[in-house]
Amino acid sequence: MADRSALTKKIFLAMVLGLLLGSFTHYLSLDDSNFIIQFGVNGIIDLGGQIFIVTLKLLVVPLVFVSLACGASNLSGGTSLGRIGFKTLGLYLFTTAAAITLALIVANLINPGLGMSLASDTIFVGKESPPLKQVFLEIFPSNPVKAMAEGNMLQVIVFAILVGVAISKSGEHGARLRDGLNDWNEVIMRLVLMLMSVAPLGVFCLMTTVFANMGFSGILDLAKYFSNVVLVLILHFVITYFLLLRILAGLSPLGFFRDFYPVMAYAFSTSSSSATLPITLETLEKKMGIKKEVASFTAPLGATINMDGTAIMQGVATVFIAQAYSVDIGLGGYMMVILTATMASIGTAGVPGVGLITLALVLQQVGLPVEGIALIIGVDRLLDMLRTAINVGGDATVAAIVAKSEGKLEY
Repeated sequence: MADRSALTKKIFLAMVLGLLLGSFTHYLSLDDSNFIIQFGVNGIIDLGGQIFIVTLKLLVVPLVFVSLACGASNLSGGTSLGRIGFKTLGLYLFTTAAAITLALIVANLINPGLGMSLASDTIFVGKESPPLKQVFLEIFPSNPVKAMAEGNMLQVIVFAILVGVAISKSGEHGARLRDGLNDWNEVIMRLVLMLMSVAPLGVFCLMTTVFANMGFSGILDLAKYFSNVVLVLILHFVITYFLLLRILAGLSPLGFFRDFYPVMAYAFSTSSSSATLPITLETLEKKMGIKKEVASFTAPLGATINMDGTAIMQGVATVFIAQAYSVDIGLGGYMMVILTATMASIGTAGVPGVGLITLALVLQQVGLPVEGIALIIGVDRLLDMLRTAINVGGDATVAAIVAKSEGKLEY
């Protein structure tokens, strides 16, 4: 516990030092050709941060497959797995719908886009949204090796569950394979611990690069929008997650997140739910007392489909852009936003910046100009860090609730 506490302090110290160094470098107003920027910040320091992210992502696919296959193989038959899956999916969809509903309500009270200037030379081109049939079809893998190579997490999850269920029904042969997977799971968790030991350096590099290139100037230009998104993120975290933990899991929310917040710090610095997944799983199982068979199912699924923070950004941004362009989309439009943003969260990759892609889909559904996204690009990188932390907190909340309902929580 002492080592873990010391590591947490080092991570936060690294975040603060990176923020200060990056902000100071940005304050100097050095151009991209300057030696400090070119070879220091965007060279050596950025390289250190990117190596940290790449190494985290290296563990994601093997960790998800091995841990999920182990979890599915340890569940008592398909009924238990189906019950856990239904609860998990239902809770994730509920929290996402609640998040965007709260975002729309608060944004309409604050009115962040009224009087906003639309002068911008940047055009954001959105991708055409695929048919709903295609979205569901792509959940199921035709080639599991290709799914793993491309990091298609939903397909990896489906394949891992099928393998796990087959193992549980294969008697002695399955038992031997289960033991092998458990051994692999321990080895991968050891890799996670090894990576965590150098996490402060990686976090320092990431924070320095972000704030050296962006600083806080962009926030001042969009202060009303930025503060609106931050406010809703805080409200959703405090109201939705705290109430769910207290009512459905019977846990103290403050105590729960006091133990889990180091993972949210990782998520903040990486801006990626997927990259944080190895640490999320290790913490849920080893520190939060959630049984492996539940944690290994809820956490990978959450990193893939639970995008509460992203949904909040999309809700506020929709109101902001509609008001900036003086377009009234009406109650029906807002209902469409809730439905579209909730469904768009399914299959959305847990990687930095993906929220802007799904926002384009939402805007298209309600007839708002996609080029309005250019208005918020300037501050989205900083907001992405915040909403990723909220996403990961939501993953832990749902994991705890499902584990409690199944009698697999020892927190």
